[in-house]
Amino acid sequence: MPQCYQSILVQAPIQQVWSTVKDFHDMSWASQVVQQCTAVGELTGTEAGAKRVLNGVFHETLLECNDAENRIRYSIDDGPSPVSQAEVKNYVGQVQLRPVTLGDKTFVEWSSSWESASEEARDFCHQIYVALLKALADRLNVQ
Repeated sequence: MPQCYQSILVQAPIQQVWSTVKDFHDMSWASQVVQQCTAVGELTGTEAGAKRVLNGVFHETLLECNDAENRIRYSIDDGPSPVSQAEVKNYVGQVQLRPVTLGDKTFVEWSSSWESASEEARDFCHQIYVALLKALADRLNVQ
């Protein structure tokens, strides 16, 4: 089962980072990467089952928004190659925040796993995660 993992240390308290990333329907913190985030359906961006379309091509569903654990889990239901329905099955992504109490910083992990006969999705997702995490750090680093 292919996997992807990236992490970053954000120079902001965990509560601030969590309030920035937890709303599945708000990607404004990553406007350099996600130019359009369209909510689909009636559920709010923190309710399991909420759906969104990113940049008109990534169809995703929120599986979990866990305030106690500072974690979101989501699926990619369809997208461009190499993460299309035809190429990837059971894609589950996760954003996990952990406090770094010394200095009031936040360790952010973004990971995913899926089923695929190809390894192409790994490099594709890696580049996106790097860009998203950089955008998050740029937005929140308070030094």
